[in-house]
Amino acid sequence: MSGGGDEDQPADVRGRRGHRLLPHTADLRLQAWAEDREQCLAEAVMGVVGHFASTAGVRAASVVAVRLTGSGEELLAGLLDEVVFRLEVHGQVPVDVEVRTAAEGGVEARLAMAALADVEIVGAVPKGVSWHGLRIGPDGSGWSCLVTVDV
Repeated sequence: MSGGGDEDQPADVRGRRGHRLLPHTADLRLQAWAEDREQCLAEAVMGVVGHFASTAGVRAASVVAVRLTGSGEELLAGLLDEVVFRLEVHGQVPVDVEVRTAAEGGVEARLAMAALADVEIVGAVPKGVSWHGLRIGPDGSGWSCLVTVDV
C-alpha cells in the first residue's frame, strides 16, 4: 500500500496476523493484516466484530457458508456486508470465521454465528461498508487491508 504513515507499515513489523483501529471521524476505520488474502479477510471480519461485541467464551449456534467472487475489494466489501446483513436481519454475529479460496475463483467463508443476545455489546454496531478508501492487497511480507465501516 502506498501513501505513507502508520497504515502503510509492513505486516512483518506489526506481526504475522492482526488488526487495529485507525483514527477516523464518526466511523470505524480498520486495518487488518495476515500472511495471505484469505487470512486477511478473516482478520478484517474479526476486527469489525471486536469493535462492537465481546465474543470471548461465546459458542456458535450455527455455521453459515458464504461464497463471494470478484476483485479483492469486492471480496472484502462483500464479506463485511454479509456480516452487517446477518447482524441486522438475523440478529447473528460471527464468533469465528474461516476463509478459503473457492474452486471456481473467489472465496468461501464459513462464519460461526452466535445470537446477538449472547454477546456483550461494547461499541457502535456497524451499519454498512464504505467503498471510499477500501483497499486490500499484498504488502511486502503478506497481505493487508483498509476499510471504513459506517456505524
